[in-house]
Amino acid sequence: MALDHTRDPCPWVILNDFGGAFAMGAIGGAVWHGIKGFRNSPYNERLIGSVTAIKARAPVLGGNFGVWGGLFSTYDCAIKGIRKKEDPYNAIGAGFLTGGSLAMRGGLKAARNGAIGCAVLLAVIEGVGITFQKMFAASTKLEAPLPPPSNEKVLA
Repeated sequence: MALDHTRDPCPWVILNDFGGAFAMGAIGGAVWHGIKGFRNSPYNERLIGSVTAIKARAPVLGGNFGVWGGLFSTYDCAIKGIRKKEDPYNAIGAGFLTGGSLAMRGGLKAARNGAIGCAVLLAVIEGVGITFQKMFAASTKLEAPLPPPSNEKVLA
């Protein structure tokens, strides 16, 4: 697998991924909690209930996403630095370490289960990505153009 030169180098990509994950969680949380606050409010106070729910819970969800994204990116950079190669196993290992780290306060059993669950999830995501890449790579193969028609049989 070739290196991705469109991304920032490893120390900076951590901040970029943290911010992107936070934004994704905050925006998604605003939509989710806005609908939830709207539905759970009395009929005359639905707009206020929606805005209140967004203000209370969307930043929390954004922070949770940001912590996950930043930790994952940190582990991914560390694994790339140790292994000196860039392949799907880095993401799977980073997912394993991230899932275990975030579940650590629940004890060793919870950390083990979180690590395995996160690694399996990342393995499925990487596998689907590779499968789609191979499926669509076949359709972009270049073919030689047809030769131009000759003018010899025009007189017949």
